[in-house]
Amino acid sequence: MEKPASRRNFSFFENVYEVVKLIPHGRATSYGAIANYLGSRGSARMVGWAMNASHHLPEAIPAHRVVNRNGMLSGKHHFGGPDLMQQLLESEGIVIEGDQIKNFRDIFWDPVKEIGF
Repeated sequence: MEKPASRRNFSFFENVYEVVKLIPHGRATSYGAIANYLGSRGSARMVGWAMNASHHLPEAIPAHRVVNRNGMLSGKHHFGGPDLMQQLLESEGIVIEGDQIKNFRDIFWDPVKEIGF
């Protein structure tokens, strides 16, 4: 897999978007895993802010594939409807129960392992 282009030349949000675009169909990751990959381990909240801002971009960012560390759909209210995030994940074959990804460990995509440095 290819690294996001020149990570130092982009803003933090742009770096987040480059990583999120690499998450494969049917997989999900966490805000913290993205922050860790970008060398900002304590910046999971900023990744969440980037995901919220991504809904206003002209380019589609698969923000629905980013959840909290427990697989909870914590950002679901930012998708224009309370069920849209879940519907998008389910359309990719991901099972959701009680606003949480079932078997999150099995579908978890860790950018450190999948992309490397």
